[in-house]
Amino acid sequence: MRILGIDLGSREVKIAVMEDNKIIKKQKISTMSFYRDYCNYDGKVTVDLNKLNIDDIDIAVSTGYGRNNTDLNKFTPINEIKAHVYGGFYQTDLKDFILLDIGGQDVKVVKVEKGITTDLELNEKCAASCGRYLENMANVLEISIDDMSKEYENPVELNATCAVFSESELIGKIAEGVNIESLCAGVNHSLYKRLNPLLTKFKGRKLVLTGGVANNIAIKEYLKKDYDEIISVKEPQFNGAIGCCYYGSKFVK
Repeated sequence: MRILGIDLGSREVKIAVMEDNKIIKKQKISTMSFYRDYCNYDGKVTVDLNKLNIDDIDIAVSTGYGRNNTDLNKFTPINEIKAHVYGGFYQTDLKDFILLDIGGQDVKVVKVEKGITTDLELNEKCAASCGRYLENMANVLEISIDDMSKEYENPVELNATCAVFSESELIGKIAEGVNIESLCAGVNHSLYKRLNPLLTKFKGRKLVLTGGVANNIAIKEYLKKDYDEIISVKEPQFNGAIGCCYYGSKFVK
């Protein structure tokens, strides 16, 4: 049985194909390119699997911002929390954990106990606690986001609570002659501080990191003091799409 999972994110679309409980294909496309180059429109947006070079699909499951834009004759839509939790199940074999998913434009914190979601916190309103914030600040510093993510020691204090004002504050620190390492660490630590209010009631257990920011070395270092164990999954950015596949293998006929 071949199962297709699509996570239609605000910035990127992640695609995974599962066969015999193994992920055999992964693909990532910018959201703009996905709708422009891989979809058709006939009163409703439909995904063109031929353009994606995907065939012989038995089950298709979608999640993300655009899940209800997909052809519902082919796709079963599920909410993002369910998709990411099932991705966590598949990638960790755990049934008890805290899931922290930091996407381009939102953050999800989910408490999972005995395989059941028991609590959650969401931030979908402020970009200053999301991956887009790190991208913008890396552009200001004219450094790659990967290089910036490595710095966590001696962070400069950044106090602006708005992503736009944070850029101005960072430029001010540059003008003061603060070294690049402290500036990068300051950006990473400021994101950690913004995550803290969401994480307060979920500390002290196994934390599963997903989303693009799961690759941020500094964020993982800062989180170590709050959790017993930080678990980095193999495919953090594809977790939602993988979760769609895994959910489809269990519940969709």
